[in-house]
Amino acid sequence: MRPSAYLRVRNMPCLLLLVMLAFPRLAMVLLFLFTTFLERAYHSLLLILLGFIFLPLTTIVYAWVVNGQHPVAGVYLVAIVISVLADLGLLGHGYSRRGA
Repeated sequence: MRPSAYLRVRNMPCLLLLVMLAFPRLAMVLLFLFTTFLERAYHSLLLILLGFIFLPLTTIVYAWVVNGQHPVAGVYLVAIVISVLADLGLLGHGYSRRGA
């Protein structure tokens, strides 16, 4: 049985998701060069550039929320807050803070 075209477009392989989380700046460059994903969410190249420099994961997550036409509330707001914390380096690094 052949899946519909809608399902094939909406699925994102796990490998691409892991690459995006591990290398968000590379993901932003690829999204900018090959899609209109970032341009639909941000109407200024300056905002995309600032997001690339300072908060790349947050820039991608916010673009995902806007392109999915979701409200910035509830679970989606939690996703944005977690991405901000990850970009600022407040998540992880637990082992290095213990006096090993």
